[in-house]
Amino acid sequence: MTGDHQTAALLLFGAFVAVTLGITTWVSRHRQGSAEEFYAGGRLFSPMENGFAIAGDYMSAASFLGISGLIALVGYDGMLYSVGFLVAWLVVLCLVAELVRNCGRFTLADVVAARMRERPVRIAAGTSSVTVSVLYLVAQMVGAGSLVALLLGGTGEAARAWTVVGVGVLMVIYVSLGGMRATTWIQIVKAVLLLGGTVALTVLVLLRFHGDFNRLLLTAAERSGHGEAFLAPGLAYGGDWTARFDFISLGLALVLGTAGLPHILSRFYTVPTARAARRSVVWAIGLIGGFYLMTIVLGFGAAALIGPDAVRASNASGNTAVPLLALDLGGGADTTGGTVLFAVVAAVAFATILAVVAGITLASSASVAHDLYASLRRRGGKPRSEVAVARVASVGIGLVAIALGLLARDLNVAFLVGLAFAVAASANLPVLLYSLFWRGFTTRGAVWAVYGGLIPAVVLVLLSPVVSGGPASLFPGADFQLFPLQNPGLVSIPLGFLAGWLGTVTSPEAPDEAKHAETEVRSLTGAGAV
Repeated sequence: MTGDHQTAALLLFGAFVAVTLGITTWVSRHRQGSAEEFYAGGRLFSPMENGFAIAGDYMSAASFLGISGLIALVGYDGMLYSVGFLVAWLVVLCLVAELVRNCGRFTLADVVAARMRERPVRIAAGTSSVTVSVLYLVAQMVGAGSLVALLLGGTGEAARAWTVVGVGVLMVIYVSLGGMRATTWIQIVKAVLLLGGTVALTVLVLLRFHGDFNRLLLTAAERSGHGEAFLAPGLAYGGDWTARFDFISLGLALVLGTAGLPHILSRFYTVPTARAARRSVVWAIGLIGGFYLMTIVLGFGAAALIGPDAVRASNASGNTAVPLLALDLGGGADTTGGTVLFAVVAAVAFATILAVVAGITLASSASVAHDLYASLRRRGGKPRSEVAVARVASVGIGLVAIALGLLARDLNVAFLVGLAFAVAASANLPVLLYSLFWRGFTTRGAVWAVYGGLIPAVVLVLLSPVVSGGPASLFPGADFQLFPLQNPGLVSIPLGFLAGWLGTVTSPEAPDEAKHAETEVRSLTGAGAV
């Protein structure tokens, strides 16, 4: 877009950002001094409000931009992300939501430390939570850069770089000023906007094909250049054994990773009871399920109307497929309808990114302040307020995320989130499930479970084709690739569970039966829960 149309798009885009900043400013007038207010919003949100906030937190740039882009490029295989992200919520609903709400206060480490020696467990769980959060943040930064570069007319690397920096600054403002209360309301507004925009685009795509979904699929297959193979498994994850194992690894990471994401677990503490936490997950599943069904229509719609070649020409990883689809559905470039629809979609996508990064930054800064700072500060020293430490931590996390976002700017955002899910499933899920369900679990087992999953997952990513050894790698000119799979989940997730078991059976200390009994009663009944 050029001229007046681009100006109009930027004005509409800026209006959405101004609204979210207004919400943050309004909420910041309320007292944010207490940890409960800053981390959990006073635990005052209803199940419906929290369900919308969870959906807003979960339906990230990876979902809206990345998944649709992957479907537009590789067809059927791209749908694995939609299915995996949705199925993961059954694990959360059945195994995690109520128990976590009853056992903890603000973070994952609270659940584990309830029956273990606190210091080593909090350091391990806090380190893991920050690592997962930063990986997740990188994906949102990359999505923001791709989106705004397109909005500015594809002006190149400078626009993308400054966008990544801008998102980092905004997320620090949201978290440091508004805390969980502002973050939650931003996520609710974002969920409504995102669902409304997705419904509108889905309806327009189906109207273009007169409601004939079969015709949509056939047209997408024809334009893809792959024919019927575009609609069948194997285009991205078929062929040799490496691709097939990558498929299994990615599926495991997506299905198991959600239950270990720090920013999702922290949402269960914003409601007053465990029953409310469970009901909020039911709300979230309904909203998220409908959304992921629509991403399938958008992905194949982009393939049919824009074509994979045009999508790839705009962004090699497909991150701009949905904005390009909106431009086409509205009438094309330099038309008023195309400009308005494109600007709305771009603004909604950017609001999506801002809401998600605010939630992730809040969860990770809570881990730094509530877990790491509280455990590592010198005894006898003057303690600082946890909230003050969390605000400083949000700045540091923002800087790290900006640097990594600039480095990974050419990777697909859904793919990057898949890596974060793999680390979460490897390091956080084993220790969480063992703590909740294994009577004999010990402190050594907890520490080994976290590091036994975290270290292999991170090392395998560094030694994978994602980082070096190929033209699409982070460092295409280097080659220190030793691990053949792009996603480490197939290896690192079992290692996390194995390390937790091995640490427990070799532990010299006996499990604390009294603490376990207390934790079990509290997790199942809510008696004594905060």
